Amino acid sequence: MRRTTACQQRTKPNDRKSSVFISLLLAVLVSPSFAEGRDGTWAFNPAEDAFTDNAMLDLRHLNEKQSGATGFVRLSENGNDFVKGNGEPIRFWAVGSGIYRRTPEEMDQHCRFLAKLGVNMVRLHATVANTKEGAAITDVNEKEISGIFRFIKAAKQNGIYVTVSPYYGHHKTPKSWGLEGYGPDQMPWGAIFIDPKMQEGYKVWTRALYTRNNPYTGLAIKDDPTVAILQIHNEDSVFFWTMQRLPAPQAKRLGKLFGDWLVQKYSSLDKAKAAWDGHGEKGDDFAKGIVGLMSTWHMTQEWKGGPAKRLRDQVQFMAEHQRNFYAEMGRYLREELGCKQLLNATNWRTANDLKLKEIERWTYAALDVDAENEYYGSDYQHIGKNNGYRIDPDHYIVNESCLHKPLELTTNFKMQVGHPFIVTETSWKNPNLYQTEGPFLVAAYQSLNGVDIVFWFTATEPSWCLDPRSRWWWVRGMNPLNKWTCSIPTLAGMFPANALIYRRGYLKQGAVAVHEVRNLDSLWDRKPPLIDDNEIYGVNRETEECRSVRRPDGRLSRAAFLVGQVQTVLGGDPAKTRISEFSSSLDPDKQLIRSNTGQLVLDYGVGLCRMDAPKAQGVTGFLKSAGGRFRLTDVTIASENEYATVSVVSMDDEPLARSRRILVQVGTTARLTGWEVRDAEFAFQKQTIRGKQIVNTGKPPWRIENTQARIAINNPTLSKATRLDVSGYPAARVPVNRTEKTFTVVLPANTMYLVLE
Repeated sequence: MRRTTACQQRTKPNDRKSSVFISLLLAVLVSPSFAEGRDGTWAFNPAEDAFTDNAMLDLRHLNEKQSGATGFVRLSENGNDFVKGNGEPIRFWAVGSGIYRRTPEEMDQHCRFLAKLGVNMVRLHATVANTKEGAAITDVNEKEISGIFRFIKAAKQNGIYVTVSPYYGHHKTPKSWGLEGYGPDQMPWGAIFIDPKMQEGYKVWTRALYTRNNPYTGLAIKDDPTVAILQIHNEDSVFFWTMQRLPAPQAKRLGKLFGDWLVQKYSSLDKAKAAWDGHGEKGDDFAKGIVGLMSTWHMTQEWKGGPAKRLRDQVQFMAEHQRNFYAEMGRYLREELGCKQLLNATNWRTANDLKLKEIERWTYAALDVDAENEYYGSDYQHIGKNNGYRIDPDHYIVNESCLHKPLELTTNFKMQVGHPFIVTETSWKNPNLYQTEGPFLVAAYQSLNGVDIVFWFTATEPSWCLDPRSRWWWVRGMNPLNKWTCSIPTLAGMFPANALIYRRGYLKQGAVAVHEVRNLDSLWDRKPPLIDDNEIYGVNRETEECRSVRRPDGRLSRAAFLVGQVQTVLGGDPAKTRISEFSSSLDPDKQLIRSNTGQLVLDYGVGLCRMDAPKAQGVTGFLKSAGGRFRLTDVTIASENEYATVSVVSMDDEPLARSRRILVQVGTTARLTGWEVRDAEFAFQKQTIRGKQIVNTGKPPWRIENTQARIAINNPTLSKATRLDVSGYPAARVPVNRTEKTFTVVLPANTMYLVLE
């Protein structure tokens, strides 16, 4: 009842013009135009794009004529951001892509399509090792390398930079590789940190990839400024659960390295054991210099006495070992291969992020760029067999908006001072209905808190993914759907306005809300940080933490990420920690969180985010429940859509109040034709979850819920509105209403993009 009253108070008209506005809106919303299509939807059927100059929405001009034209991307003076070779700041709107495995023509089409949407960075998530049985560990996948080479040409010609991730250990270990202890049904997790043979293989693979001449560009990757970032590898760590399955020969090898480290510290293993109050472990063989390793599980628990002392040494050893591995690989790439790119270690998490994550992040600081993968969506949002990679009939789903769970936003990360931070994979996982909020929230909050790149995972088609069905599987007479594509109207379709917002810096970066400095001893003791950016687990994701600056345990609320910047220094004087009093940004009664820039307000009660800056204004969330009318500084948005995202963004870099070219972008919800679900309950973590069960996965085309909205802008220069088709070409002139100060337009039902001039 309180939320309804608050919404009524916020949306109550306060003048005669507002009353007229509402009356006109209601007349439009009951008109036949909003019944266009079947069941209040319109079909997403884009024609093949010839990329002609007739497009009114084409952001290719934001990119350089050729990426890398001014030299290699490098760090800003303070190390926190990216600049071009000439020193000019550069921001990236980014995707991951697998199209480097397609034809040259498809690569060219893909990069042109991405540039049109505002993309200027692509991550290639590859494995250039030959992982087939019979291959030597030093053999490479020539097809993979050739595809990467050709993709770089396509990216260069469209002003797109490239990040290369050359290896992912998510594959069966060929017996022919000869890795001790790893069987053919086992993945080689951990080997890259421990086994010299694996490390030598890695160096051979990367030498082939980075130093060979690229026949399509005439440059080796090491000399090509189109390639901005090199990642050492994807998703592996000595602090993750996979280390509990480390083969015995590899555990002994790591135990010998631990023994050598202990001798350096204590002068002998016997003295080390004495320092641990005599605590021994299975695997100890001091005569051979081998020290048994306590399990990953031990690192997630609290201990006292000898076990605690021993574990502390082990944690420090493993951290230094992993950091030294990254430092050595960085030295190899830079000094031996001559790679001029910025370097990132990897992008993973740990077995217990509260205790171990900042240790993991400290190891990445051996190189230039910090990173992590993070997706929005609870595990229970999609349940069923094979749900890790596909969406089947009979699977269970729960549609949840991040607006109700803001602590799960995928830009809620601590910035390690002196290092840019990139989210190398993110998405609002399919088949969540509430996806259009994703790009809006990412553009808004990465602008606020300083995240430098967010890569949407993943582009699966050269342009739009019009048919996400997996044709090679057949379940109950239907095709399962691709879980991981972002090439869909509710995600990629929302790129243009948000790419403009982020790349042009239309939103202010927030003031520092928290600057935490930790000494290394606190890391080795696995002490929780003052504020964490850990993934939130479990069924109940309470927002109680958003009500005050301090949590019950005395640590800081993660609501700080929605207020301003949160920084960390790992290896310094804790006395230099600074906390800005941000309680005034939290309104627990109205369930609001305001940014310290004054440009963002998140209502996690009703589920709404308002953006209000001179050059970008809009709303996302449950618009009808929030009152249906939103007055921003220069723009008023009225909508009958239960859920939608509406962005009004300057296209000419002028404030909206005097801009002569404005983009209105609308995203609602979408399902394939024939998609069907039924109410259902299912068990998850000993709880009963209410959700839906998929009855029919549907077929093309996508059906987009009709736009039901009206926009009024206080701008004296605008005189016309043009609805664009989904490829950005003019489709129809739209009637407008012009007064001395205000320009008003009712959006047609099939509006995704509208240009005002």
